[in-house]
Amino acid sequence: MSDVLRLLEEIPNKVQSLLGIVVDVDLKSEGGREYLEIVVKPHPNPISYRGRFHYRSGSTSQTLRGASLTRFLLERQGRTWDDGAIPGVRMRDLDGHTLDDFRERASVSGRLNQNILRASDSEVIERLRLREGRHLKRAAVLLFHPEPGAFFREAYLKIGYFRGADILYQDAVEGDLFSQVERAMDLLYSKYSRALISYDDVYRVEMHPVPYEAMREAVTNAVIHRDYAVPVPIQIRVYDDRVAIWNAGRLPTGWSLENLTGEHASRPYNPAIADAFFRAGLIEAWGRGIHRIRQACEEAGNPVPRWRIEPGDGLWVEFPFSAAYLAADARLRRAGDQPENHQKTTRKDGQQPEKGQKTAGEDREEVSGEPEDHQKRVESARKPPESPSLYDRILALLRRQPSVSRREIAATLGTTTSTVRYRLDKLRAAGKIERVGPDKGGYWKVLGGSTTDRDPSPEPGSGSAR
Repeated sequence: MSDVLRLLEEIPNKVQSLLGIVVDVDLKSEGGREYLEIVVKPHPNPISYRGRFHYRSGSTSQTLRGASLTRFLLERQGRTWDDGAIPGVRMRDLDGHTLDDFRERASVSGRLNQNILRASDSEVIERLRLREGRHLKRAAVLLFHPEPGAFFREAYLKIGYFRGADILYQDAVEGDLFSQVERAMDLLYSKYSRALISYDDVYRVEMHPVPYEAMREAVTNAVIHRDYAVPVPIQIRVYDDRVAIWNAGRLPTGWSLENLTGEHASRPYNPAIADAFFRAGLIEAWGRGIHRIRQACEEAGNPVPRWRIEPGDGLWVEFPFSAAYLAADARLRRAGDQPENHQKTTRKDGQQPEKGQKTAGEDREEVSGEPEDHQKRVESARKPPESPSLYDRILALLRRQPSVSRREIAATLGTTTSTVRYRLDKLRAAGKIERVGPDKGGYWKVLGGSTTDRDPSPEPGSGSAR
């Protein structure tokens, strides 16, 4: 009996010492035998044992660490990672240009009141619920800080061109999340994409390996739904026959791939980030992103993308290229075309150009190192002129209106101010333009001629798109 009395006293004390909770210990009897009943009431918060959190799933038990522990703790509190506050970041640390771009997009989408859009940066942040007391939330830093990677490791996007297991060249895309989407798309459809060009009468037709709308939706989804507590960047792998996108994402509890690819309600992993993209008119809020991707691929004659869950943390989406694209691409390769990062021209019927006809990027004399009597001149057959690239259109506008603003360039050329800002930076780095005077009151001076391809940056290789 003395042992029973000792246990009745010791068990509650040891439980409170190890777990920090109070339990009831009662002496019971049944069938002439006595036993102790320990009653543990449900707790709203997770309980650690010797500083570790253990999670029971079915017949197995696992120790929660790192990102898994962070998710578990937040779920028990009814919160999400992007909703957490981050000390040490002030309003003046955010990028005013990015906030201006957001205002412009939100004004066009009509998803924020015009009075709010005319308010101060601080009031816009408050309206988006991106502040908690004195502190900004993590979502505010990812959305509007010029260098979110300074606070969250690997909060960027990586693109690489692969052939088998070998990587030929790669880029790291950093900056705020809005810019990451814009710059990634710009790289994918200039440096990493091989568009096959044909002509329907006088109209230029481009066939991309993946429909632009589908790829943009997939990249945007990866940025919005990524688990930023996992220190691994989003990865986009480009191959000769497919593009694969990976992000450290997780399906909502109880979901399977069938839920993801079928009709489902919107369940964003980062609600605060998703809300800002919605207000900017960049996504819908109905859980139709997967449907839009599949629809865009089907309409373009491309295979339906494939999704798969990686063991642990990770979600893949893979875009196979269409048979028509691969066949046309193979014909060009057999014809002796080697570079993987420029455009080639095909006829409307998909055949190679006639003898003597130029392909895109060959508007110049072809001169060999042989003596003059062995030199060849490639004549160009008559064809409609190619559409100027966005870089050339920006240069032409700057020549006509040197004091034009980024916002006016975007409105005139039908693009976004973040895209304009990115391309102006590239033109300036390439020595094509320079800024004379301050942002307000200055003007642009055009130094070089038109660009010969879509991107005035150096030849493909390792680099960073910042």
